[in-house]
Amino acid sequence: MKRYPHEFLKKLYSVMLEIRLFEEKIISLYPDRQIRTPVHLCVGQEAIAAGVCLWLKKRDVLFSTHRCHGHCIAKGMDLNSMMAELYGRKTGCCGGKGGSMHLSDPAYGIYSTTAIVGGGIPLAVGAALSLKFQKRRDIAVVFFGDGAADEGVFYESLNFAALKKLPVFFVCENNFYATNSSQKVRQPLDNIFKKGGVFGIPGFRCDGNDVLEVSRHAGRCIDRIRAGEGPALLECRTYRWKGHVGPDCDAQKGCRPAGEVSRWIKRCPVKKFESFLRKRGVGGDEMRRIRARLSARIEKAVVFAKNSPWPQARELLTDVTGGGI
Repeated sequence: MKRYPHEFLKKLYSVMLEIRLFEEKIISLYPDRQIRTPVHLCVGQEAIAAGVCLWLKKRDVLFSTHRCHGHCIAKGMDLNSMMAELYGRKTGCCGGKGGSMHLSDPAYGIYSTTAIVGGGIPLAVGAALSLKFQKRRDIAVVFFGDGAADEGVFYESLNFAALKKLPVFFVCENNFYATNSSQKVRQPLDNIFKKGGVFGIPGFRCDGNDVLEVSRHAGRCIDRIRAGEGPALLECRTYRWKGHVGPDCDAQKGCRPAGEVSRWIKRCPVKKFESFLRKRGVGGDEMRRIRARLSARIEKAVVFAKNSPWPQARELLTDVTGGGI
């Protein structure tokens, strides 16, 4: 059985749990209607963000989707600025103007999270081109869903990244649904990880609910990219517990089979890893201490957000670029 450093395992667990607790807090707060931005939750998908971002450096650049909370937390983004952004406050990472779907923090390499399906993919390729021009050893990472694999820009980006041998890591979080449309009715073959093969990009598939498996694949891909060998593609198979948008589960509305949701909930990535940790000597008391510490941080972030000022009307166009009216 492979040996893992104790601190390595604790770090993976802490990141996964922080993402879960942050989103559970949003779920509990959302009915109060103080958070008015639409929220796209990644409950059930935490292992992917944790397993990939563990290998990233602060200067590496990250691009994400509307379902971005987990990626931002795993990359190191400040919880206060995230929560304040959800509350639409001036102290939010985008001054309260971006909301849940458009978090950004360049200080941590988080340049863009976008609600445009597949929209982050060409941005990551452009960033990787810039990194190569600058002769930096940093890489660009883009997270996207299985729905983005339907977009033409995905293939155009794969082609250009391969042509220029760019330092970009394509990570597909395949949760089998684009909004409420099953992958089975959109794609003739279940082979997203092979999509880069025609361009010479190596592709891999892993269990996205097993944080150690994600970490192993991500670590190898990132090492290869840093060594100058060009892009890589990783498909992580997972499942979101909540609806496409909002804190409720859409199975009750008939959007997905209830039995399917239940089966995936039984494969909870957090509980699965907790079971592994117990076998490796990480006791329940230690896990409870980690949970208590993270819960306290999240509660402080909520207090910070609620006590923060609103943006002023005169700031409406501040930091907004575009043509004059």
